[in-house]
Amino acid sequence: MYEKQILICAGTGCISSGAYEVKEALDNELQKNNMEDKVRVILSGCHGFCEKGPLLIVYPEDIFYCEVTGEDMPELVEQHLVNGNIVERLLYKDPNTEQIVSNHEEILFYSKQKRLVLRNCGVIDPENIDEYIIRGGYQGLKNALDKDPSEVVEMIKNSGLRGRGGAGFPAGMKWEFAYRSQGDKKYVVCNADEGDPGAFMDRSTLEGDPHAVLEGIMIAGKAIGSDEAYIYVRAEYPLAIKRLRTAIAQAEEYGLIGENILNSGFNYKVNIKEGAGAFVCGEETALLASIEGERGMPRPRPPFPAVKGLWGKPTCINNVETLANVPLIMRKGVKWFTSVGTEGSKGTKIFALTGKVNNTGLCEVPMGITLREVVFDIGGGIRGGKKYKAVQIGGPSGGCIPESLLDLPIDFDSLTQAGAMMGSGGLVAMDEETCMVDLARYFLSFTQNESCGKCTPCREGTKRMLEILERITEGKGEAEDISRLEKIAVTVKDSSLCGLGQTAPNPILTTLRYFRDEYEAHIYDRRCPAGMCKELLSYYIDPEICNGCRACTKVCPVEAITGEKKEPHVIDEEKCIACGACLDRCKFGAVKTK
Repeated sequence: MYEKQILICAGTGCISSGAYEVKEALDNELQKNNMEDKVRVILSGCHGFCEKGPLLIVYPEDIFYCEVTGEDMPELVEQHLVNGNIVERLLYKDPNTEQIVSNHEEILFYSKQKRLVLRNCGVIDPENIDEYIIRGGYQGLKNALDKDPSEVVEMIKNSGLRGRGGAGFPAGMKWEFAYRSQGDKKYVVCNADEGDPGAFMDRSTLEGDPHAVLEGIMIAGKAIGSDEAYIYVRAEYPLAIKRLRTAIAQAEEYGLIGENILNSGFNYKVNIKEGAGAFVCGEETALLASIEGERGMPRPRPPFPAVKGLWGKPTCINNVETLANVPLIMRKGVKWFTSVGTEGSKGTKIFALTGKVNNTGLCEVPMGITLREVVFDIGGGIRGGKKYKAVQIGGPSGGCIPESLLDLPIDFDSLTQAGAMMGSGGLVAMDEETCMVDLARYFLSFTQNESCGKCTPCREGTKRMLEILERITEGKGEAEDISRLEKIAVTVKDSSLCGLGQTAPNPILTTLRYFRDEYEAHIYDRRCPAGMCKELLSYYIDPEICNGCRACTKVCPVEAITGEKKEPHVIDEEKCIACGACLDRCKFGAVKTK
């Protein structure tokens, strides 16, 4: 019987910053102190607080240590495990209040979350099926196997569960279409092709709780009359793939995947298909083509995959987060699930919170929480005390929400009305130094590069819009460019074949809607209000600050800076090429931009 248990975050983020080294060092110290039989060390899934990794929690005290290294382990073992003293320097310190917190549930990042899908991530060993079962795992599958398929479909419909991968289509309705479709073979496909920049919701779920996704897949299979599934996961997620394979093998060994599952007569097979990383393969018809061995390109709809999908058979496609909700609904019931969220958006949503906030990482929040609560409570506010400007929500196909809408509730309908979308769950916070025109250019460059080129509106429209945005950020914008952007954006949105093209203009349309003045400043004043577009910047030296140290003159490649030693210097704007070298070199803040 172990006296203590230590959970070390072993999600990809913490592994990259040294979690395995922490585990090795901790094991060595426990052996030195003859404590390996008293303390159990577990590599868990992602704890979510990636900003502070590697993370380590000691139970039963529930002491949360962050930013630990292998070099910290001798002190931690001696002080905490041997002498019972908390190592205060490794505890979390609030960036705003400087308060030191030892229990992770008291940290603002965690306290406003509601972890349902992520309930096991960071809590169990993801490679141990027994730990999943102890926490109620596969009970939802058992309940589903005891019901008629139509009853399972009806439960998901009544739960109000909407797809967490993009547009928020009702999951139960999709299941019903597949259930009613006729076919000698049906498939369930789990879409784990997470391609949004900075998004890692699906990856962390697969790494931290793979059995929850498997259980959701099999419940879907029971509901629609399928006996085989494919998990389409990008090859860039090797740890997720490894843990999925381990979970499938364990479930097969326990009789939870395979023939006659739980003596119900239900048979099921789960395959893993590794994707090559094309963003367009997140679109369901392109994903199906990729599984079939063809080039990942979207197909016209109808027929929809629920009628004619994988190899022409009825296919139900849901993403990782959607399927991970299903076992909870089947185990705890519809009434329990619908008690969380809003009228039109039930349950929770996972976000990858990144950008200019103090606390970045993975957070799961109830539908209906406001942007303000996510950014300023969970995110801890904007770094460096700078002013909040906007959030980009929904990934490269999402929209930018300004400060005036900070109290907007996060749900499918509210975001759509604001011109954005829930998307898969990327949420990037921006401060006053972000140029919204350049941001739109960045996201459009991503979608333009990822366009498969099959349909003309997306292939040509995204390219033309990107050219205009590049011209504007380079100080070459024309008065007609704003109307051109709006016209092309609407055309691309209305006529593209798939969701990639249909949503690609969102960053442009929302920045034009809420930040039109920045576009006008770039075009008419040849000025970037945020001071980010280099071609629109002019540099000068503040004579009140400059002490004539001559550091700037030594790095200027065109000799545009003149002045006597120990006297204020001057920049010749006609010679200056706006490279920024002088700004980077000046230690006194004398070089400024306008």
